[in-house]
Amino acid sequence: MKIRAFSAVACALWLTHCSHAPTQLETQAPSASQTSESGAASSATAQAPVRLSYPLARKDAVVDNYHGTEVADPYRWLENPDSPESRQWIEAENQLTFGYLEKIPVRARIKQRMTELWDYEKYGLPSREGSRYFFSRNNGLQNQFVLFTADSLGAEPRVLLDPNTLSADGTVALAGTDITQDGNLLAYGVASAGSDWKEIRVRDVRTGKDLPDIVKWVKFSGSSWTKDGKGFFYSRYDEPKAGEALSGTNYYQKLYFHKLGTPQSEDTLVYERKDQKEWGFGGHVTDDGRYLVINVTRGTEQKNLVFYKDLKDPKAKVVELLKEWDAEYSLIGNDGPLFWFQTDLDAPRGRVVAIDLRKPERKNWKEVIPQGEETLSSVSLVNDQFLVNVMKDAHSQVRLYSRDGKPAGELPLPGLGTVYGLGGKREDTETFYAYSSYTTPTTIYRYDLKKGQSEVFKAPKVKFDPSQYETKQIFYTSKDGTRVPMFLSHKKGLKLDGTNPTLLYGYGGFNAPMMPGFSVANLVWMEQGGVYAVANLRGGGEYGREWHEAGTKLKKQNVFDDFIAAAEWLISNKYTSTPRLAINGRSNGGLLVGAAVTQRPDLFGVALPGVGVMDMLRFHKFTIGWAWTSDFGSAENPEEFKALHAYSPLHNLKPARYPAMLVHTADHDDRVVPGHSFKFTAAAQAAQTGEAPVLIRIETKAGHGAGKPTSKIIEEYTDLWAFSLHQMGLGGEQSVAGDQAR
Repeated sequence: MKIRAFSAVACALWLTHCSHAPTQLETQAPSASQTSESGAASSATAQAPVRLSYPLARKDAVVDNYHGTEVADPYRWLENPDSPESRQWIEAENQLTFGYLEKIPVRARIKQRMTELWDYEKYGLPSREGSRYFFSRNNGLQNQFVLFTADSLGAEPRVLLDPNTLSADGTVALAGTDITQDGNLLAYGVASAGSDWKEIRVRDVRTGKDLPDIVKWVKFSGSSWTKDGKGFFYSRYDEPKAGEALSGTNYYQKLYFHKLGTPQSEDTLVYERKDQKEWGFGGHVTDDGRYLVINVTRGTEQKNLVFYKDLKDPKAKVVELLKEWDAEYSLIGNDGPLFWFQTDLDAPRGRVVAIDLRKPERKNWKEVIPQGEETLSSVSLVNDQFLVNVMKDAHSQVRLYSRDGKPAGELPLPGLGTVYGLGGKREDTETFYAYSSYTTPTTIYRYDLKKGQSEVFKAPKVKFDPSQYETKQIFYTSKDGTRVPMFLSHKKGLKLDGTNPTLLYGYGGFNAPMMPGFSVANLVWMEQGGVYAVANLRGGGEYGREWHEAGTKLKKQNVFDDFIAAAEWLISNKYTSTPRLAINGRSNGGLLVGAAVTQRPDLFGVALPGVGVMDMLRFHKFTIGWAWTSDFGSAENPEEFKALHAYSPLHNLKPARYPAMLVHTADHDDRVVPGHSFKFTAAAQAAQTGEAPVLIRIETKAGHGAGKPTSKIIEEYTDLWAFSLHQMGLGGEQSVAGDQAR
């Protein structure tokens, strides 16, 4: 058992991936941290640019006063995506964008090649509950992964839940599962059109039929069964007011218990804090069934509290075990009242401590595994051993320790890649993990802890030859002298002549490490001679708390400086040149691209900001945006306002020759509301003095990224790469030819 220190609220900005242990979406499809691809190596020349006529966007005389500084917001009306005027603007922009994209010759060929490569069997990590195994599988091009169960690893599996049957277009997705310890009941979340809102339903594993139980208005929460399977804990918000489900702020989360077979109206309120509207709660039952452990979070701040309740005593009250906002704590497991935690208290790169509930004072804590040179990524307790996943320069290493903290060996890995999984219970003698890299499709392994041996459980068969590609890690120097790592992936034998189409990806926020991972869309880019670069910027989690905090609030400019320095390194080392350098990022990475392109419009050839936070003065006024102030700061603070206003992409657009831009967002994004991208696009189109196009692609029936169907993912990245190639002069009909493996 491993309970993350932060609930889902703590990853409420970026997709993906909470701790960036990649999800199925992240490893089998482009994700917020692993995608940015384009693809071709053609000698075609760019067509003469044609200045576009953009849809009319009315400018209002809206002005706000921030601590004596007046700031205009002429496109505020676009914050309401459902108003008739906004709908008209959205339809006109999409008509312009898709009309432009449809004329790019290489677009159809990119889609064909991407679809061909995507069509391979994919598996999620197996888990065992009771006598049954559970795992997810996608046969290739299914919009959503299907959940299977089997009596043994060698037995014929049967379908337990197929989300593809829940909607005709694949926009209803599975959003989390929890299975009773006897393996007989499944609680599963369902989300529609990419929304963060979900319903929790219950299915009988033996019959494959749903029970009448339905729990609504759940967001940023999983479910956790009691050991007897009579009910589960979950967290929810009050039902939003009419018309505010996708834009209203989310405060006052509450922790409930749902008793099986009863209506939600009878659910028991376990814990709430009427005096703390920003606190979020994640309730998790320990493997022995004895304790309910409550993670208390405050937005996306990388610090948390830990409370618990003794489930053996019906009258027991919630006990505040760790009640200081001083560090991050993640429960690894317990032996009765002895709890093991992963924490960065007095250890910015992480360590493991033991806390006895009978004497919980800090002076009685025992350090089990001290801080090392590498950053602690995750720790699990399986076969009474600690399985420790560490990050060394943003790639994985796995080490084993005994319960008393003595080293017990290392798990050999194939190369520079990412490992996730390694879960299980204390008594289990097996665990499963996944390994992937930029050139290695995600492979699932079974590890026998008694024998100390790994074996391949499922290996994908993708129609390409990985031996033709290579990944290397370089280190470059940022503006202030900081040493920053960057991964470079491409075909072997690359010529450094400054002509290679290159796509630079970055994120730089929320303690999220950008680690190697396989993506079909990346492959479509690389197999045509492209370079795929990932810069491990400050603000991420690659080197622990200090690295993260060096890219937050008043120090956020460090992130943009790191990204710009990465671009300059690629150009000065002749990997590429400005006309053939594209930058891409999503969410916080969309902010990154927006800031970089407004600060250095001369440096890039193409910019692809996706679902980005573009209005840094008003982000906290929508849905869960308030939770990001721990990373960004708030315009309500005078000093932080100055920093935010200095880099806010929306507010730093001015008449200039900007690179070609394809902004992309979704109408159902209730995390980073689409108004950010709408306002930025309208302002950028008005500010563009050059002839490069500034377009916006607005997806319908989709959200921030989670649960997006395969068909929509392929279409989106086809358009992004076709646009990029066209701007680079590489958009001819012959651009996308498969490599020798076809």
